[in-house]
Amino acid sequence: MRELPSKESALFKQILAKTLAMKGLFLNHMDKKEDAREFVRKGLRSDLKSHICWHVYGLLHRSDKNYGEALKCYTQALKIDKDNMQILQDYSLLQIQMRNYEAFNESRHHLLQLRPNNQRYWLGLAISYHLLENYETAERVLKIYEGTLKPGQTNYEHSEMLLYHNLIIDESGNTEAALEHLESIKDNVCDRRIWKEKRAQFLLKLNRLQEAEAAYEELINDNPDCYGYCEGLQIAKGINTSMCDNSIDDLTPECEEKIIDLYKDLAQKYPKSNAIKLFPLLYTTGDNFKMFVDEYTQAALRKGVPSLFVNLKKLYGDPQKEAIIEQLVEGYRECLKNNSTFTQPKNDDYVKEPPTAYLWTLYLLSQHYDNKRDTTKALMLIDEAIEHTPTLVELYMTKGRILKHGGNLNEAMKVMNEARELDLQDRFINSKCSKYMLRNDQTEEAEQTIGLFTRGDAPDPLTDLADMQCMWFVLEEGESYIRQKKWGKALKRFHQIEKHFSDITDDQFDFHTYCLRKVTIRAYLRHISTNKQSVNKIYIELYDNPNKVTIIEENEDYANMTEGEKKKLRSKANKAAHKKQKEDEERKAKEDVKKKVDKPQDDDPDGEKLLKTEDPLGEAFKFLLPLQELSPKRIETHLLGFEIYLRKKKYLLALRALLRAYNIDKENATLHNDIIRFHLAGNNHHYLQL
Repeated sequence: MRELPSKESALFKQILAKTLAMKGLFLNHMDKKEDAREFVRKGLRSDLKSHICWHVYGLLHRSDKNYGEALKCYTQALKIDKDNMQILQDYSLLQIQMRNYEAFNESRHHLLQLRPNNQRYWLGLAISYHLLENYETAERVLKIYEGTLKPGQTNYEHSEMLLYHNLIIDESGNTEAALEHLESIKDNVCDRRIWKEKRAQFLLKLNRLQEAEAAYEELINDNPDCYGYCEGLQIAKGINTSMCDNSIDDLTPECEEKIIDLYKDLAQKYPKSNAIKLFPLLYTTGDNFKMFVDEYTQAALRKGVPSLFVNLKKLYGDPQKEAIIEQLVEGYRECLKNNSTFTQPKNDDYVKEPPTAYLWTLYLLSQHYDNKRDTTKALMLIDEAIEHTPTLVELYMTKGRILKHGGNLNEAMKVMNEARELDLQDRFINSKCSKYMLRNDQTEEAEQTIGLFTRGDAPDPLTDLADMQCMWFVLEEGESYIRQKKWGKALKRFHQIEKHFSDITDDQFDFHTYCLRKVTIRAYLRHISTNKQSVNKIYIELYDNPNKVTIIEENEDYANMTEGEKKKLRSKANKAAHKKQKEDEERKAKEDVKKKVDKPQDDDPDGEKLLKTEDPLGEAFKFLLPLQELSPKRIETHLLGFEIYLRKKKYLLALRALLRAYNIDKENATLHNDIIRFHLAGNNHHYLQL
């Protein structure tokens, strides 16, 4: 056989390498991972200098979420073809995905140099400097780009870019310049609401209170139910209180009078605004508070507002206000029962309240006493309300909640199911009932109930919930399986939740390019700047008790058996398992022949493969890392870290976890118990003695 000349031979190898790499990429998309890697490696062996092969190899690593290796492959590809636009774009996406801002900035510089006429590359470079907090350079990049634009009709994308420019100036700390810039772009901004909000905020920062007051009055006129606008107006008028913590300890009588006068005027202008009616309740005390809350509560009870307690609950941080509310509403109940009025009538000529007022008063009081955990009184009141109007769904839901708080989960579930049956078309009540069933460990009933609102063409309810990324149900079901000690099924559910978050993380790749293309920069930056604990507990349990996966937990007499009896029972169970597996395989084969549509098959429905892990602590550690990264301010994160590090005998890391937990909540009871455990562990290791 004749050999090709050297030039043609090299060309053939290049074509062969590219062909093998592309086949590997196709196989990867067909979910044939091992075959895909093998073909890509063959391609690289055929031509190590092929940037396409290295690029494809990086794409394979990226699809496996092995971002570090993917970066190495992209780097190697760029050494061969440093100006390849596609590789550079993928390279920069991976850098921003890993929040490597400095490298992202370098890639964006390179892309802009290659394509200076592309809008996305100018914005990408500005964002890279912004993320590095180099506001001056970021603003300069945007100014240069804006100078190249031709004046024309205002559009949304141009408007968003200008607002982003203003955001950079604001974050640099130059509020005066930010306000000037905001005024200059007024005619080109499509989002008028955000323009007005930013202007009012800037005026307030600059202490230009008279102008800020007028700005917030205009905003309130646009939306009188916005709490932020009301608070801004308060500050502009010199009434500087904190709405967030409801702290009124330092509130002077003069300040309180100013608040009363302000909201009386606003209430006359905007009589339908609920926020304006609620605000005085936050910042008044004594007789003033009693007057306002009396007026507010009577109006809501007369109208029949189911969310009244939710609105009043924010006041319960003050025991005096809670006592006043209880006194008033108990008075309403007595007067409505005897006279059909909220207060005792002074003469015979009085107007009666509607019969529903008594019903909603009972409803409010039952929630009030439930909040105080006076379950007996709360149940008495809600039962009276149900007797008064037995067809109102909210009453049954509240009774179920009271029973749940009282610890009677079985009765709570039954009552919530009664509520569901009163309105079978309500998805919310159906979901609440399903949740109560899971809390009562009735998993099969919960799946059937939630399945009433899943797609009819779905193979089963759980498959449809997984497709919709409905995590609350899967999380609750996993917790239920933990209580039932069905560890495999619990792990199955929690791994499913982990997959949802993994999918969401992977979807960011599309988000990076989409936001640059659509110029939704402000939303993009909020995303860039912004539950795995139960699965860790299971793996820790498996590490501490490895035999639990083989024990037949349904057999209550197992602990009392002899070793010989246990051996026979295990053998019998294994034979039964093999027989069941064979029957399942035969049934599956028959179903495959009969079925006309593809149905996703789960080869491990009970999570048995997950239970058979040889390194439970290693699996637990995989789930700990994202918790440490995303939830470092939660004490549970560090307490779980301590459990893992202590078992791995990594004592310095265990100590660090304890110190971080101590800085978050030094009074935590579990933390104190863990400190003692750490001290006892230290007795066996002299180098831990302090």
